[in-house]
Amino acid sequence: MDWFYIKGILLLSGINLVAVLGLSLLTGFTGLFSFGHAGFMALGGYAAAYFGTRLGLPFGIALLLGGLFAGLVSLPIGKLTLRLKGDYFCIATLGFGEAIRLILDNVQLFGGARGWAGIPLNTNLTNVIIVSAVAVLFMVRLINSRYGRNMIAIREEELAAKTIGIDTFRNKMISLFVSAVYAGVAGGLVAYYTGFLQPKMFGMTKSTELTIIVIFGGMGSISGSVLGALLLTALPELLRAFSLWRLVVYGAAVIFIMISRPEGLMGGREITIAGIRRLFRRMLLRLGLGHKKANEA
Repeated sequence: MDWFYIKGILLLSGINLVAVLGLSLLTGFTGLFSFGHAGFMALGGYAAAYFGTRLGLPFGIALLLGGLFAGLVSLPIGKLTLRLKGDYFCIATLGFGEAIRLILDNVQLFGGARGWAGIPLNTNLTNVIIVSAVAVLFMVRLINSRYGRNMIAIREEELAAKTIGIDTFRNKMISLFVSAVYAGVAGGLVAYYTGFLQPKMFGMTKSTELTIIVIFGGMGSISGSVLGALLLTALPELLRAFSLWRLVVYGAAVIFIMISRPEGLMGGREITIAGIRRLFRRMLLRLGLGHKKANEA
C-alpha cells in the first residue's frame, strides 16, 4: 500500500469528517434526524465550483461561499420543515435531498445528468487537514457555548426546554444552518478533489452513509464523529482485497458493532486530555510500575 493510496484515504476521511460533524450537530446534539444532507453537499459543491471556475475566485473563498450558499438555502427549508416532529422532519429532508439531485439532473448549465468536468484539482491533504481542524475546533466551541447547551436541552426534552425560556425554533434553525454550511464545504472539497461533479454522487446513499457514521461513532459526541469518519471511510478500502465481498464484510462489521455497542463507539463521551492522562495512569498501575511513577504521570 503506497503513500499515494493512503493519502487518498486520508483525504476522503477528512472530507467525510467535515460533513459528518455538521450532521452530528443536527442529529446527535439537537435530535433532528436528517436524510437529506447529501443535497446540501451537492449545493455547496456546485456553488463552490461555479464561484471558482466561472467567476475566477480563489479556492478558499469559493469553498467558503459554497458552504454559505448551502447554509442560506437551509433557511427557507428549515422555516418550512423544522416545526414538523420526528419522522415527518426526516421524510421532509429525504424529499429535499432527492429534489436537489433531480433538479441538478436537469440543469444543463452544470452539465445535467452527464456531470460537470474540468474543475481544477485544488483539494489536497494539507488544506483538508486545515479545514478539518478548523471544523472540529469551531464545533467544540459551539457545543460548549450557550447555543450548544440549548441544542442539547432540545434533544433531551423539547417541551421542558421551551418551558424554561429556550427559543427552540431559533436554536433548531441555527443548528440546521451550521450543519448545512459544513455539508456545503465538504461538497466543495469533493468538487475540487475529483475535478468532476455529477448529481448521482449526492443521492440517498450518500446521506445514509453520513447518518451511519454519526450513529456508529456515537450520538452527541464530536470524538465519536471523528473516529467514525476515519474508521468507516478507511474500512472499505482496507477490505478491497476481498473484492466484491468487501461491502458485505463492511455491512456485517457495522451491524456487529451496533448490536454489541448500540450507543456507538463513544456513547456520547468525548476524548479529553484529562481522560487520556487518567487512562495512561491506569495503564502504568496495571503494568506494575508503582504508585510513584503513576502519580508522576
